[in-house]
Amino acid sequence: MTRAALVSGAFVELADALVGEYDVLDLLHTLVDQCVVLLDATAAGILLTDHNGNLQVVASTSEESRIVEVLQREAGAGPCIDAFRTGKVVTLSDIATSGDLYPSFQAEALSQGFQSVHALPMRFRPHTIGALNLFRTEKGVLSDEDATIGQALADVATISILHERTARENATTNEQLQRALNSRVFIEQAKGVIAQRNGINMDEAFQRLREHARSHQEPMHTSAANVISSRIMI
Repeated sequence: MTRAALVSGAFVELADALVGEYDVLDLLHTLVDQCVVLLDATAAGILLTDHNGNLQVVASTSEESRIVEVLQREAGAGPCIDAFRTGKVVTLSDIATSGDLYPSFQAEALSQGFQSVHALPMRFRPHTIGALNLFRTEKGVLSDEDATIGQALADVATISILHERTARENATTNEQLQRALNSRVFIEQAKGVIAQRNGINMDEAFQRLREHARSHQEPMHTSAANVISSRIMI
């Protein structure tokens, strides 16, 4: 399949995530998954603002990237944090030598095997609602083409979320985004249950949970709650 066909398919999948019952988490997980498929990135993660304006980790393609994202949020420092605050792209082509501005991030990213990072703001005009991190296990920068495609994917997700805000008004959308953030707690708990029950890692546990939710056409937090309460066995 050509690169153009893969890119077109990615945007189609993002559009599909918006039909039916709108699920912010599914949209954002689709975004990070497609970034890894399409771009020269080993892993991807998203930080999104909650109703209080605080950043929360809402999507990641691996436990390694999730750990680094959580550390950035807790430390209040890192390329993804700066991308959100400034609305500008932040690139570290060699975390070992250029990441000393964020010592905690630098140490954790290197310990997880990441050598470079490309952080993209999720913005549309005056609004910046979060940031997308693209992690790489090799040093160097993204190609101009990859950087452009990554920003375009982030922009589509951003516009989709802000469109909901316009359609439902700020209070309703903030409530929806907060529900998505709260749902993450159930999902993390369910991942642990599935991983322990089946003797698998957390990444595979998440994939099983997500596949179950999609196959049963229900939000992931509903499937997660059912796993935790033992109503279903995955």
